[in-house]
Amino acid sequence: MKIQLDLSCPFNLDFTLCCGQAFRWSKEGEWWWYGIVNGNVFKVRQMGDELEFQNVDSNFVKNYFGLNDNLPKIFSQISKDKHIKHAVEKFRGLRILHQDPWECLISYICATYKNIPAIKKMLFELSRRFGEKTVFEEHDFYTFPTPERLAKANLEKLSACGLGYRAKYILETAKRVHENNFDLRNLMKSDYEKARCTLLELPGVGLKVADCVSLFSLRKLEAFPVDVWIKRIIMRHYADYFENEFVKKISPGRSPTESEYEKLSLFGRRYFGEFAGYAQEYLYHYERTQC
Repeated sequence: MKIQLDLSCPFNLDFTLCCGQAFRWSKEGEWWWYGIVNGNVFKVRQMGDELEFQNVDSNFVKNYFGLNDNLPKIFSQISKDKHIKHAVEKFRGLRILHQDPWECLISYICATYKNIPAIKKMLFELSRRFGEKTVFEEHDFYTFPTPERLAKANLEKLSACGLGYRAKYILETAKRVHENNFDLRNLMKSDYEKARCTLLELPGVGLKVADCVSLFSLRKLEAFPVDVWIKRIIMRHYADYFENEFVKKISPGRSPTESEYEKLSLFGRRYFGEFAGYAQEYLYHYERTQC
């Protein structure tokens, strides 16, 4: 199946899948991307103003890739200064995905203090050992394990996926979600602050994880996750918006403390507005590709 893209509202598949917001996609050859989303192997490529895909329908594609987001409106609201304008110009068409909340939650618990290759390896092992195998074009793919499967898992077997200390958090969170019949999708009906507070009650979920899940799966586009990269960007380009004492004491080489995180994230939400999450992702991807 194919979708004709609206060139006045840009989309770039490569930028969207390479920017570090999702971890279970791989590119084969020059054009085709393969992922497994909501239990379906999903094959997709972009050829100019056409998006070609298999195994899912067009409504799913539009929703998953955020194709209904009004990027021109978003750009006009977040383009507050020359730095964000450079990021938008370079990666125009990058969109925030609408991921499955459960997979997104576990992915970002795994992502704590890990680089992208390590995160991908952990999630592959989790899916291989606890998900279901499906074959597509003679290749094996694995669905993401359900809360029930992980809740009933042995801690030692979870640890064997390379999770380290994260294994106990994943087990405890899976038990909480499974035993309470907690459907994370219901948080899409809550406002950002309530959704974030609810996520923070789960084991292994700190401020950054809660904000990433809010942004990348719950469509809270005002969420502004802060990591070492974003902290560095803010201190390099937006330090004038903070007290000198705060700027002096903040260390560029480590993750922000909880109080630093709250201050930096609040700045992002206030400065960039209701689409601060888009600003965050453009700045994050721009900074990483400049190194």
